[in-house]
Amino acid sequence: MKKFVSKILTFVLPLLILAIVLDLCFSNLLSKSNDYPGEIEVWNDIYDSDAECDVAIYGSSRAWVQINPQIIGDSLNLKAYNFGMDGHNFWLQYLRHKELIANNKKPQLIILSVDVFSLQKREDLYKQNQFLPYMLWNENMTEYTSSYIGYTKADYYVPFYRYGGRYNDLKTSLKILIENEPKESYRKDGYLGLDRKWNGDFEAAQADANSYEVIFDQESVQLMETFIQECDSLDIDLVMLYTPEHVMGQEYISNRSEVIDIYKNFSEKYDLDFYDYSNDKICLDTNQFYNTIHLNMHGADRFSKEFASVLHDRSRQ
Repeated sequence: MKKFVSKILTFVLPLLILAIVLDLCFSNLLSKSNDYPGEIEVWNDIYDSDAECDVAIYGSSRAWVQINPQIIGDSLNLKAYNFGMDGHNFWLQYLRHKELIANNKKPQLIILSVDVFSLQKREDLYKQNQFLPYMLWNENMTEYTSSYIGYTKADYYVPFYRYGGRYNDLKTSLKILIENEPKESYRKDGYLGLDRKWNGDFEAAQADANSYEVIFDQESVQLMETFIQECDSLDIDLVMLYTPEHVMGQEYISNRSEVIDIYKNFSEKYDLDFYDYSNDKICLDTNQFYNTIHLNMHGADRFSKEFASVLHDRSRQ
């Protein structure tokens, strides 16, 4: 029996060591990627403790393309960073928050950007390659990403297993190895304003259906309330923000008032400032948007300056 175990170990151990080495090498290389939409850059800053900030901006793409952290930070004379996460609701925004707190000093202020989709959880793990460099034996990533269609249990625990068949990611890693690391970042402090004009996204969506009903994920609703309570216990100032949304997009969501009511209830229950810009005059101007839910670069700067002024006045009270 001992000889059998010894033979097994003699065969398995070298493979395990090789798998760990390959995992470390490819993960390190992939973590240097600056590919769209820049999520890997943000994770890298978090895990390297380079995301320390006084003001943390959370949310979806509604955050990372619409809230300019430099404008916010300059107004408050504080360091700001935008942690907006493309295509995901609060469930994974909270994962990013947990990893930020675990690897960096806590921020003084968190701006939580909420929208109609913050509490609707998608089934697929959108842009799942962003987790590849960091997910091995990572309890938080396992807990918050495993409920999506994307990775198997072995992907979280077996070294290099998750890279099997991911030719594009392996190709990206090898390209970085050969050409050295990317010269420029995609985002700056997590933010990138997009210089785009109004497109046909809304018309295409309207052609498929006259309206859209948000389906609430109750676990996400509960998690947001848990997050609010945690911020209070950590003595972190928290404000909720609904960024501008073109009026056509607002009318398209059949149960939009129910979504807003949840945020208003949280605001009242926990005495939080809730800034709702969906009634701002900017919401009537297509020149400031590239689709109904995203401001373009010019609209984002205009809005960020307006909101920065509100935060500045708030800080003096």
